[in-house]
Amino acid sequence: MRRFNEAISVVFPAYNEEENIEICVLVAHSILKELVKDFEIIVVDDGSTDMTREACLGLEKRLDNFRLIYKEKNEGYGYALRDGFSAAKFDLVFFSDSDRQFDIMNLKDLLEYIHDYDIVIGFRKKRQDPLKRKFLSWAYNILVRAIFNFYVTDIDCAFKIFKKKIFNKITIESQQYFVNTEILAKARLFGFSVKEVGVSHFPRYDGESKVGFLDIPRTLRAIMRIRRSLSAISSA
Repeated sequence: MRRFNEAISVVFPAYNEEENIEICVLVAHSILKELVKDFEIIVVDDGSTDMTREACLGLEKRLDNFRLIYKEKNEGYGYALRDGFSAAKFDLVFFSDSDRQFDIMNLKDLLEYIHDYDIVIGFRKKRQDPLKRKFLSWAYNILVRAIFNFYVTDIDCAFKIFKKKIFNKITIESQQYFVNTEILAKARLFGFSVKEVGVSHFPRYDGESKVGFLDIPRTLRAIMRIRRSLSAISSA
């Protein structure tokens, strides 16, 4: 495996992932040791009500370059990412979900392009989710393309790496899952370059998905809010 001369902050947002979080972090730690020059792993526990926090406290005792950000109250996926990115100390910031549906080894494929692009994003080559999730994602991607007039294959794929400097321009406002669309829509507005790379995807090992049909009204409201925000930025 090629070793990259990079330092990277890895952010895992987590909400009620007690079955997954320890394995997720330990696997990432093992791979990152061989893949990059330096790294840190940050888990943002978004007010979990299970034993996610306790598992992370145990990891803090075992791993020097692991940090836990714990929120007393569940604030949402977008805010978890916002706080993780803000806490990151390295110039490259990568995030993925903590449910173990992605292969952290695919990070090497994104790192190949990060010198030439500001953002490198994954797309799931063969998505391993229930039909409901696939349908929601398909419909959402079509909606986003129509409203924001930009195309990416898999906008909500939770496997992305950024040059941290982009967040000097991009302020995350989205509390929930719309955060991926917000970041990429604002990146397009500010002229940041984006590269897409295919990544592997696995069925969920344990726990339950946090996304469902009840998120649709909230997402539609978020779309309108960010449209107004983008219009204000363009007019400034």
